[in-house]
Amino acid sequence: STARQAAWSGLFLAAGPPLCLTTMADNKITHGVTVRDVPAERFIHDYAALLKRTGKVEVPKWADVVKTGAHKELAPYNPDWYYVRCAAIARHIALRSHVGIGALKVLYGGRRRNGTRPSHFNTGSGSVIRHCMKALESIKVLTKSADGGRVITKSGQRDLDRIAQQIASADK
Repeated sequence: STARQAAWSGLFLAAGPPLCLTTMADNKITHGVTVRDVPAERFIHDYAALLKRTGKVEVPKWADVVKTGAHKELAPYNPDWYYVRCAAIARHIALRSHVGIGALKVLYGGRRRNGTRPSHFNTGSGSVIRHCMKALESIKVLTKSADGGRVITKSGQRDLDRIAQQIASADK
């Protein structure tokens, strides 16, 4: 038993310390900052603002009346909700590639209240998610994968990491 423990500890000591993407020394970032290193809320807010400011993503005409799922009663109150949803989808696919519409429908689903009857889970709107993915594909942030789902492109990853770097440097 002790020989086995010594062998395992020798393997880990020989491998050295684990690699990390960011190193904070004297409050200076010495390596690249990625989407994983910044708070999700700040990243989605800033990336949505960038999508709106650049004007590359066009908001559909139906965006002010559509519900984001069958479990919702009203359309979103935020007039920029479409940019926020596109930014959230881009972040999610950057963190976990090969994500399809079905997985995102579950992610954006919620509880459907049935009045006096029991509540049940309902998925989010697949049409809204599909339209957001097509919009992100048109600006070369996402691309379809041969294995199924969507993956982030190199230029899309570079844009997302640039936003993350700006957020991290602003937090200093």
